[in-house]
Amino acid sequence: MTAPSNTPPPAYPPAGTPAPAYPPGSTQPPAYLPAEAFHTPVADETAPGRPDSRAARLWRGRPEDPAWARPAFLGLLLGTLVLYLWDLSASGYANSFYSAAVQAGSQSWKAFFFGSSDAANAITVDKPPAALWPMALSVRLFGLGSWQILVPEALMGVATVGVLYAAVRRRFSAGAGLLAGAVLAVTPVAALMFRFNNPDALLALLMVTAVYCVLRALEGARTRWLVLAGVVFGLAFLTKTLQAWLILPPLAVVYAVCAPTPLRRRLLQLLYAGLAMVLAGGWWVTIVELWPASSRPYIGGSQDNSFLGLTFGYNGFGRITGNETGSVGGGGAPGGGGGQWGQTGIGRLFEADMGGQIAWLLPAAFLALVAGLVLTRQARRADTARAAFLVWGGALLMTFATFSFMSGIFHQYYNIGLAPYIAALVGMGASMLWQRRGHVAAAATLAVGVLGTSLWSADLLGRSSGWHPWLRTAVVVAGIAAALGLVLASRPGRTLARVGTVGAVVGLAAALGGPVAYTLDTVTTGHTGSIVTAGPSVRGGGFPGGGGRMPGGGRGFPGGGRGFGNGGTAGRGMPQFPGGGMPGGTTGQAPQGGQNGQNGFPGMPGGGTGTGQGNSQGNSQGNGAQGQGRFGGGGGGGMGGLLDGAKVSSQMSALLKADADTYTWVAAAIGSQNQASYQLATQKPVMSIGGFNGSDPSPTLAQFQKYVADGRIHYFIGGGGFGGGGGMGGSGTASQISTWVEAHFTAKTVGSTTVYDLTQPKS
Repeated sequence: MTAPSNTPPPAYPPAGTPAPAYPPGSTQPPAYLPAEAFHTPVADETAPGRPDSRAARLWRGRPEDPAWARPAFLGLLLGTLVLYLWDLSASGYANSFYSAAVQAGSQSWKAFFFGSSDAANAITVDKPPAALWPMALSVRLFGLGSWQILVPEALMGVATVGVLYAAVRRRFSAGAGLLAGAVLAVTPVAALMFRFNNPDALLALLMVTAVYCVLRALEGARTRWLVLAGVVFGLAFLTKTLQAWLILPPLAVVYAVCAPTPLRRRLLQLLYAGLAMVLAGGWWVTIVELWPASSRPYIGGSQDNSFLGLTFGYNGFGRITGNETGSVGGGGAPGGGGGQWGQTGIGRLFEADMGGQIAWLLPAAFLALVAGLVLTRQARRADTARAAFLVWGGALLMTFATFSFMSGIFHQYYNIGLAPYIAALVGMGASMLWQRRGHVAAAATLAVGVLGTSLWSADLLGRSSGWHPWLRTAVVVAGIAAALGLVLASRPGRTLARVGTVGAVVGLAAALGGPVAYTLDTVTTGHTGSIVTAGPSVRGGGFPGGGGRMPGGGRGFPGGGRGFGNGGTAGRGMPQFPGGGMPGGTTGQAPQGGQNGQNGFPGMPGGGTGTGQGNSQGNSQGNGAQGQGRFGGGGGGGMGGLLDGAKVSSQMSALLKADADTYTWVAAAIGSQNQASYQLATQKPVMSIGGFNGSDPSPTLAQFQKYVADGRIHYFIGGGGFGGGGGMGGSGTASQISTWVEAHFTAKTVGSTTVYDLTQPKS
């Protein structure tokens, strides 16, 4: 222990004193400013008067921390945990596509390794399996259930908030880290996906962890931290393939330029990190590619049974160009064209119901990035504050540009990829500007940011007609008051300094009021299906978000195929939904069913054409030729639970369970969402024909016929699938199998479901 110093602490100037920029060539703030204004040194373990027990250190935190910092951080984590666990089971199995794979992985280690949709290993999901592994282990330990599947996702959300706090707090203040963590926790799309079982929850955690490692490496050109970042990026690749590498270019460039070591060593360190990334992600890919195709499941989502083909095609460059063989349809044209997945262009993420998912603080994040770079403009090359802005800002810009202009499949929930970067920049920028609030320019920038955010929040809130209209007025009034208070903070005087503090608190409420309200709506609403959105329904929210128009440009789905067409353009028809019902828009009217055509997609569970009435929540009811079906169940804005699974009756479940152990698969169904529902209801393997869209060439007709001849499949479930008619250039084997079954086996109705007993051919 060192002896206490008799030197009195430095006399800091009163609040409102101008805080000059970094001195030229220096990475340290002026001596009279608190160290935590811009960075925090590594904790001194020998500081006097500190508790020595681990419990005390856990509660108190670093010696240089203010007394409130660690308790506030722990409170943030606890609050996030409560928020993300609140009424978690309301979503049931959430995305049944992934839940079925989790169930399969809990029963079979082979299915666990490959990410198979069923324990008999017919086909995999259309992603690598890393995101499934935590959930499958949870189900293996605690049994199948909603909480067992979704609690690991919620814990990932809490961990992401914690890592983000650590990343921001390490170079900036504890207040900056708390603000960043809080912004992330209450971002609507984050609250949605950290309570859901898509791969995006794990991907977000890994992305934030990778950035943290890069920032640690930048502090002293530390090779081990950069190599660890490479390992994390490799694991992220096994979570969602190439999306995990979107931010690699800006991070690599920042390290190559800013790391405090000679250029030759910087490049060598990046090479080491790249090798670590390839090894961490490539081991699984190598095993899968070398494994004999005859003894492993088919690679779902691919047209060639190759994971590399899936990675660079359907899940890779196809997402950018829109050429996704086997997909349900093409995207918008780059540069602002429209398509199945909404308008592309610089304003895409601000449009319709997309804005309410992520864009609340997006303009503020851009402002904070510019402010941070201006304030650190005189810093030397290796300055870690400027490097932090470059790292987080580069990640934001790269992801924003990709999401804005990609022409392939794009869903609103993808925007969770932006949430940590926005939160970090807002926390860092606000903290730096607040510390310099004595400057008129800094105070004015804060005021503009708060006022602009409140006005933008009012616009976003106004898109939900009749939804808490008082909130729009409240955030605008609070934003104006906060902006005035922050401007006054630039004037000298203790009273005005207190006014500035009050303005900051009110400004925080104004900026976060909208996203908090959306988040509370999200966590109190169950979400199921493959396309889910956060918050309430919005005006102009189309399918699947953007422009307020249905695909094809009309007030309805494109006509011409086996689809529906009140005003859509001629061409390929969109899918027939359960029971014939179409999802309702905000007008509450679903188009009438069309005729069968050459380019359409097969019916979803429930079969038949028909009519449906929708409501503003995106649900629809319809009476089809083969019974009734319900579309949706996801709640929330936009399309709710698009591609949700079938409703399995007790009669159907009992039928499938009878003599189940005699068969490899108790049934086969077209499309993974359809298959997943029956598998989760019975906890027995059900074969997915054609994978997620029904467009994969697996199994072939010859393979299916052999399975039937060998007595390995008991029943065939009619209906289902998106792409059995070929999808976007995909295989048509699902249609061939369906036609063969109808010709050789007798249909019967169980509940509202049409089934064929494959052990009883027609005489």
